[in-house]
Amino acid sequence: MITTHVLDLSTGRPAAGVRVVLVSIEDGEHTTVATGVTDPDGRLNDLMPQSRRLEAAIYELTFETGIYFSARGVLAFHPSVTVTFEISEGEQDYHVPLLISPYGYTTYRGS
Repeated sequence: MITTHVLDLSTGRPAAGVRVVLVSIEDGEHTTVATGVTDPDGRLNDLMPQSRRLEAAIYELTFETGIYFSARGVLAFHPSVTVTFEISEGEQDYHVPLLISPYGYTTYRGS
């Protein structure tokens, strides 16, 4: 299972309403696996059904940060943020948090 949450460092609050797209990449082929929107707490815990098994592959999580900031009347440098990561074991859970501001971002593998 892959989960995420987004925190807006410019406000010190969760980033609610951020659209997220999960894509798998195998042999150069990009396949959309799931899409979702962060909840009022900035979390997206139901991006994938729990019954879906993660295949070993390279994945991308793309966060539509430009739309999020634009809706708040804030000019942002990054129209989107894409985090690319590799899963080698299909049985584990992966949490990929994103910390954003209008001019930067950071991410890490969470727990």
